[in-house]
Amino acid sequence: MRIRRLFSAIDAHAGGQPLRLITSGVPPLHGASLLAMREDLATNHDAIRRLLLHEPRGHADMYGAVLTAPPSPNADYGVIFLTNEGYSTMCGHGIIALTTILIETGMFPSEGPETRITFDTPVGPVQARATVNQDRVLAVRFRNVPAFRLAHRLPIEVGDCSIEVDVAFGGAWYAVVTDHALGLKLGASSAQELADVGMRVKHAVSNALDVVHPAEPHLAGLYGTIITGAASSSDLNLRNATIYADGAIDRSPCGTGTSALIACLAADGNLGVGEPLLNESLTGAVFSGRIVVGTAVGDLPAVITEISGNGAVTGMHQFILDHDDAVQDGFLVQ
Repeated sequence: MRIRRLFSAIDAHAGGQPLRLITSGVPPLHGASLLAMREDLATNHDAIRRLLLHEPRGHADMYGAVLTAPPSPNADYGVIFLTNEGYSTMCGHGIIALTTILIETGMFPSEGPETRITFDTPVGPVQARATVNQDRVLAVRFRNVPAFRLAHRLPIEVGDCSIEVDVAFGGAWYAVVTDHALGLKLGASSAQELADVGMRVKHAVSNALDVVHPAEPHLAGLYGTIITGAASSSDLNLRNATIYADGAIDRSPCGTGTSALIACLAADGNLGVGEPLLNESLTGAVFSGRIVVGTAVGDLPAVITEISGNGAVTGMHQFILDHDDAVQDGFLVQ
């Protein structure tokens, strides 16, 4: 064995969806803004993402994060989120898992029963509030950037079917469609079937609509598809499968996706300020969301949401890059 590079990471999950925080091995990132630092990482150091998220060290649904110095003076950290295909704009389950990691490992000092951490993200500042008991994080809630619906009942063709979808922003862009419209049932459909149809919806919407944030032109391009269906219990509001990036399936209810769903419900008059939305994932994990206040993005009505969930640390790792490893660059089998 000849060690070429050494990386350290802490793994956690929120609602079953993994997060790998890379704590060492990433060189200093250059740029005055988080977007510039993300571009430096993507352009000059993308091999790190493939090495630590792809097989054999990761898998097709692995998620990652890199912390940076905060570009704005009021934040504690900057954060760049990594996916199987590249880099995302924001990640709700990532904020929950990351906050849990930072407090429970002592990387960020606990401030009593409620500890606040503010993250600079590519979409703007996001403040997380952790409920802490004896250095144990019991729950995390975060106040997200404004969520809003861009398109309502957009007609698209998926295979031989003509369907209508909503397109909404919750920190990332999503197409929202019911399982009934797709001829599916969330509880009975296979993960591969959901991933395949979710990607077909994503491509159809991308061809039909120019998905661009009206106030932030760099926030462009559809990130995923949210397929909604009936919850498994009358105590919950809905169930969803979120297919994102290059066909990955979110094991959690998806934090940014929950914000996008809330924006759609609010636009239809079906959810008011302070009313809870209990959103279930395919694994049975639940995130709670609510509207904090109404706002606007350009000419579009929008909402500020607060999303709550639980995270847990699952491991601490050291990964190496061996000169003689035949698959040292990482790969994916999908």
